[in-house]
Amino acid sequence: MGSGPHGKQTGEILARVEEVLVKERPDLVIVFGDTNSTLAGALAAVKLHIPVAHVEAGLRSFDRTMPEEINRVATDHVSDLLFCPTETAVRNLRNEGITKGVHLVGDVMVDALEYNKGIAAKKSRILEKFGLSRRGYLVVTVHRPANTDNRGNMEAILSALGESGFPVLFPVHPRTRKVLEGYGLRERLLGNVIAIEPLGYLDMLQAMAHARTILTDSGGMQKEAYLLGVPCITLRDTTEWVETVGDGWNMLVGANRGRIVKAIRMCTPENERSMIFGEAGASRRIAGVLGEPG
Repeated sequence: MGSGPHGKQTGEILARVEEVLVKERPDLVIVFGDTNSTLAGALAAVKLHIPVAHVEAGLRSFDRTMPEEINRVATDHVSDLLFCPTETAVRNLRNEGITKGVHLVGDVMVDALEYNKGIAAKKSRILEKFGLSRRGYLVVTVHRPANTDNRGNMEAILSALGESGFPVLFPVHPRTRKVLEGYGLRERLLGNVIAIEPLGYLDMLQAMAHARTILTDSGGMQKEAYLLGVPCITLRDTTEWVETVGDGWNMLVGANRGRIVKAIRMCTPENERSMIFGEAGASRRIAGVLGEPG
């Protein structure tokens, strides 16, 4: 769909998905995550009286300024089956009065990482390409409007990266690249910051797996960092993955330069990671529920 206002983007996706659903008449529509396409797919289905299953249901950051939060809440409230990755997600749904059709299945990203880590190790040469030593560099991504649309936030983040004392691999999101150029901040990237085009999944997975620390405003990367056993510094004040903070493997610092620099220097978790996202097999558990009669 390309970029554009959220309403227009969601509306166009809804209309196109509706055409497909009218033609195909599926027994069930499965939507994943919290994007505009997640909400559009769910709305298109429910308006045609087709049952909806939401994978990654129940997540809440409790920050209604995030479009993803609106998508999560709305999708959960029109879904018939809600596949939750954590106990916290189940509890969030219960607090909103949603108890029917809720299943604690674990996280499908565990399955994806388990399957792809070995492939990435064999195929990716991203560390060699940029001369990075294992556990000797940082990986950073920034793409959320709360950061990219705020020049002060971007200046603070870039300044902290420059002060980090480590090589920084920075795959730059197209939106971020555009605003950096618009703000005239491209030249503020210091020599330790390796600004590159966005990476494919296997290269990104390999880069994350061997980083000293990951800095991001992405929800998915916070969870991937945890699953990979890499400390995460979240460039936001809230997170939908509160379990990673409680387990000591994720620090919320916002876009404050001093807090970011301090977190980089002290981000060495002492706790063993818990199995908060469940063991591998979430995909099979979801398939099992979908295969149940009725």
